Amino acid sequence: MKILITGSKGFVGKNLIAELRNRGYEDIFEFDVDTDKVLLDEYTKQCEFVFHLAGVNRPKDEKEFMEGNFGFTSELLALLKKHNNKAPVLITSSIQAEMNNPYGRSKKAAEDLIFKYGEENGVKVLVYRLPNLFGKWSRPNYNSVVATFCYNIARDLEIQIHDPNTELTLCYIDDVVNEFISALEGKETRDGMFCKVPKTYKIKLGELAEKLYLFRRSRDTLVMPSLENEFDRALYGTYLSYLPENQFSYKLEKKEDDRGWLAEFIKSQSMGQIFISRTKPGVTRGNHWHHTKAEKFLVIQGEAVIRFRKIDGDDIIEYRVSGEVPEVVDIPTGYTHSIENVGKEDVITIFWASEIFDPQKPDTYYLEV
Repeated sequence: MKILITGSKGFVGKNLIAELRNRGYEDIFEFDVDTDKVLLDEYTKQCEFVFHLAGVNRPKDEKEFMEGNFGFTSELLALLKKHNNKAPVLITSSIQAEMNNPYGRSKKAAEDLIFKYGEENGVKVLVYRLPNLFGKWSRPNYNSVVATFCYNIARDLEIQIHDPNTELTLCYIDDVVNEFISALEGKETRDGMFCKVPKTYKIKLGELAEKLYLFRRSRDTLVMPSLENEFDRALYGTYLSYLPENQFSYKLEKKEDDRGWLAEFIKSQSMGQIFISRTKPGVTRGNHWHHTKAEKFLVIQGEAVIRFRKIDGDDIIEYRVSGEVPEVVDIPTGYTHSIENVGKEDVITIFWASEIFDPQKPDTYYLEV
């Protein structure tokens, strides 16, 4: 299928093109503001589906709203009509089309135009009134509050919140792209005369900012906020995409002694914490037990013996483990346990504990295995 995409270099366009290519669509005609208009004539002759994503959001002059949103739509439809091309046309409008402002009026005019075009020419048209979008590749300080907040918070810049109780309706770019490709395949989601992206999220402006600040602080505290729901996972992925390119990494604090070193990696109120250690040959770590805290040990380098003993028993259980054969060992409560490096190279171990270490309530009691 030959697909024409206007606004191909924009936020939605870039994401849509990337996923279309992932799914094997190859004949994609990309048209943007700097593309030669002669090509648009050729594209409208050949295309079999049109994603009309081009539009004006933040012009220098208000009259550019109508020129960019209504005027260019008129040009596009005129070219399709000239070539008697009955390809379906999907257009992105905005929930602001219901509002009496220059941007909203220009979007409403484009909607009316395309509905009329579809009716008069027997063409399938799909009009999506999109809410606020978020996701990777959206321009900060343009038309996405999420992009602006992510960009500024990742750089320790101030953000502006006039009313923290303002409720936003947000839509994630991946959900938009999935719906658009469904529409391409004839399975659009209808809502009366309009189409819609079926999945949206509602959040207050203050809550959005707090979530993003928690993501920012997690590098210092190592405590990851909950990513249990889809929105939080989408928001976290979006936030990371706005990190400065020279700040993708951050160092962990190493606690070193004559045994080697240990560093905490990730903490979670719901999932405990992960830390990593390097242990020198002949060194034993542990020799303690826990009432409630459960753990998992995974040696990823070297050779080690993990030993257990019930605190009121005499029998010692041993597991010999190696980084060559990844093997997770569960550490049950009520058993004193240790790990000894029995090889010739340093042992590197990943540990998981079911709760974050609390120095006021360590739940860790020394007892030789």
